[in-house]
Amino acid sequence: MSAAEIIAVVAAGFGAGTINALIGSGTLITFPVLLAVGYPPVVANVSNNVGLVPGAVSSAWAYRRELEGGGPRLRRFTPATAAGANVGAILLLTLPAAAFEAIVPVLIAISLVLVVFQPRITRWIMARRRVHRPHGGPLLVVGIFATGIYGGYFGAGQGILLFGLLASSLGGDLRHVNAIRAVLAGTANLVAAIVFLFIADVAWLPAALIAAGATAGGLFGAGVARSLSDRWLRAIVVAVGLAAIAQLVL
Repeated sequence: MSAAEIIAVVAAGFGAGTINALIGSGTLITFPVLLAVGYPPVVANVSNNVGLVPGAVSSAWAYRRELEGGGPRLRRFTPATAAGANVGAILLLTLPAAAFEAIVPVLIAISLVLVVFQPRITRWIMARRRVHRPHGGPLLVVGIFATGIYGGYFGAGQGILLFGLLASSLGGDLRHVNAIRAVLAGTANLVAAIVFLFIADVAWLPAALIAAGATAGGLFGAGVARSLSDRWLRAIVVAVGLAAIAQLVL
């Protein structure tokens, strides 16, 4: 990798860590950058997943105040996320590479729709929010398991899906809900990364560069970035997502 490519990957890691701490979809920044510097799609996805784990840890640490009292919810939801991520990671490695290349543009497109309409989705959820159970019902656990599969396979947009599920099902402050979301998305990231470490081809240099950027970005995203314009963040995510689709299909 050239010096310019190294800087680009670190910067992408920082941006991904920031956006993941805010709401998710950071993969839409790092994945196309890895494609642009020449890595095959599956290797890029695996290496990106491994690299983003430290960012998930740093954002969870930064959200420690919002997570106070969240132990019962995390103990209920984390196993479902972990199980789903394990399934998703295995699917990634067992399905043909051609299947990933065909599926991912569709997943990215869905993620971009979620990113663009996230404010409307959030308003719709808040307008219909009803509290029935303090830790959600069985359907919520099933939904979290399904998002775990998605997170283990690719992951861009998982945070938005998780936030929608949690915010529409749980009571409490939304900052607490978003902190729970960050931990669950990070759990899916970690479980998939463990699977990849044993049975996948990881490109360690870009993974380490993403890790460095994402660690700083996770702290930044959970703190100062709360004051940044959501419109600009969404615009950046959409731009790089469209670049990723173009890179895959052209």
